[in-house]
Amino acid sequence: MDIHAIIEHLPHRYPFLLVDRVVALEEGKSIHAYKNVTINEPFFTGHFPHHPVMPGVLIMEALAQAAGILSFRTMGSKPDPNSVFYFVGIDGARFKKPVMPGDQLHLHVEILRQMRGIWKYKCEARVDGQVVAEAELMCAKRDIAE
Repeated sequence: MDIHAIIEHLPHRYPFLLVDRVVALEEGKSIHAYKNVTINEPFFTGHFPHHPVMPGVLIMEALAQAAGILSFRTMGSKPDPNSVFYFVGIDGARFKKPVMPGDQLHLHVEILRQMRGIWKYKCEARVDGQVVAEAELMCAKRDIAE
């Protein structure tokens, strides 16, 4: 999937869209996507000016966005303005290596289960084949009250 297909399957936009391309997707099972990390990212100005490092929470968010694309494709739907997917849990998060400008962050997400509107995923982020972060993420769809 290119960026045009990605923005059809995610509600996120600049500066919070953290998926640049989907390399592989098997509906109901897994996705492999990536984020090109550049020095132009707005968070590098303050994290850290003397040693730019991608914040771990944004690595988790990038994994969650990849999971969102996988979920929408699995459900055969697209985001709608009347609902959102929220994080409801992050288990076993581990950060093994810093992600720096110039890295290509590969996002690997596998659906573990989906029950009663809650999705659980096994997630791994890699740079140059090395695991830089991993976690099990849980998300749930919620209607937006008007």
